[in-house]
Amino acid sequence: MRAHMNKRLLASLAVFAMAMGVGAAALSQSPPPIVKIASGELQGVLADGVASFKGIPFAAPPIGELRWRPPQPAGKWTGVRQASEFGADCMQGRFGPPPAAVAGAPAPRVPSEDCLYLNVWRPADPAARNLPVMVWIYGGGFTGGSSASPNTSGAGFAKDGVVLVAMNYRVGRFGFFAFPALRSEHPDETKGNYAYMDQIAALQWVKRNIAGFGGNPDNVTIFGFSAGGVSVHSMLASPMARGLFQKAIVESGGSRDSVLSARPMRADGVDPNYPVSAETIGINFAKSLGIDGTDQAALAKLRGLSADDVLRGAPTQPGAGGPPVETTPILDGKLITETAETAYKAGHQPRVPLMLGSNSADTAGSRVRARSKEEFFARYGQWSADAKAAYDPDGTTDLATLVSRANDDFGQAEPARFAADAFAAKGSPVYLYRFSYVQTSMREQLRAGAPHGGEIAYVFGTLSPGRGGAPTPEDLAVSRMAHSYWVNFAKNGDPNGAGLPTWPRHAAGKDQIFDFRPDGTAGAGPDPRKARLDVTRKATDSGKRADF
Repeated sequence: MRAHMNKRLLASLAVFAMAMGVGAAALSQSPPPIVKIASGELQGVLADGVASFKGIPFAAPPIGELRWRPPQPAGKWTGVRQASEFGADCMQGRFGPPPAAVAGAPAPRVPSEDCLYLNVWRPADPAARNLPVMVWIYGGGFTGGSSASPNTSGAGFAKDGVVLVAMNYRVGRFGFFAFPALRSEHPDETKGNYAYMDQIAALQWVKRNIAGFGGNPDNVTIFGFSAGGVSVHSMLASPMARGLFQKAIVESGGSRDSVLSARPMRADGVDPNYPVSAETIGINFAKSLGIDGTDQAALAKLRGLSADDVLRGAPTQPGAGGPPVETTPILDGKLITETAETAYKAGHQPRVPLMLGSNSADTAGSRVRARSKEEFFARYGQWSADAKAAYDPDGTTDLATLVSRANDDFGQAEPARFAADAFAAKGSPVYLYRFSYVQTSMREQLRAGAPHGGEIAYVFGTLSPGRGGAPTPEDLAVSRMAHSYWVNFAKNGDPNGAGLPTWPRHAAGKDQIFDFRPDGTAGAGPDPRKARLDVTRKATDSGKRADF
């Protein structure tokens, strides 16, 4: 069956490539495409059957007095603006002068606060209309990321009749920041979650402008990985994002409070569950740079810092023994009124089609720690016996493997199942997956399974050579299969389509999982992790996860 399936997929790939080659040749004689949007005219680039428009400003540069302000309207221009180059990445993790360019290589990308740009890929045919739209939200732990990554080029989606949009959003202390003086300044504005405000501004831009690129503003799917997946959950829970999208895909984005780590805004009246507020973190940050006080004068000094100085200040992650200074999403009471977990438990989520899942060795961002197997199981409290039966039934599993599997389950696999159950209970079409396939050339390095982010190149169709060589026909067949599911979901809210293994809707309590298997096949079946995820859910819902 596997061989038959792969032959079908490879044949489909060949036909697709031939068709696109003919189309690209015919369109290569066409003039560069020009699109008129609310801000002015844009001239893009035609290549290989795809029209791309890069570096489109969707908001004003958030610099000077606009640092730590909601995104403001983009300025208009006269004439035709060239849209052939990506805009700068948002300010992140760079210290010292820009790195020197390597001879013959592209110039290194230099981040900037002037970064609120997005990119659009569409089919080259200018007559295409009412196409489904996908909006990509990059990952990077809310401290980095780029819409210009070759790994997430939208060309593959455009060739399959989708308009792909990828936006930048502010990260780190530029993206999440609270300070008492900000609260009194422009009191009607939303505060704190500038990263999320940027994402919403980009979605509003799509609503207003995407028809000019052939897209349907009423058929928008948001999708993201890691912090981008957390962002999708936040958009699903936020009242300010309602109506801006119709479908959602979460790739390794958790959904539980342990992943979102949202903090209340105010430094006074703090919830005992969150002993450190976002404003307290902002005050700690200012003090780390020698800025005392919490008034407008202190805020002016903070805005007067160079972008590099903001980066060089207290790190965005907590230091050992020092005051908390990390940057996380904020419970601001307007954009984020509750965490995704709280919203889903209360049934506040919208009724939209949802596709979500994680990878088979998806351990990034989790915090399970233990010095011995006894300590590991004891942390499950009253469910320690259940944990031992689920994770180490014969007593032969080593501690490192136990910790790795628990990190995967607490951080990604169980939260994905939790969210899938919550949406399915409200009647939403839900499709839950696990991605277990590893590129052939990387199997020696990735023996544990598909890592965090390991599915992205398959979904976008951007596989590149690994450490052991070029992608094999099997690798490419799995990529085409995964990509087709994502395209079908964007078009119809259902990933299924001709020539693909059936992906059934998720039903809470049925414990089925659709797996992109290590052998290159795909299909649904009983989840072998059921016992692990069940005890993980018990521990999580009882608050025991905090003990890890």
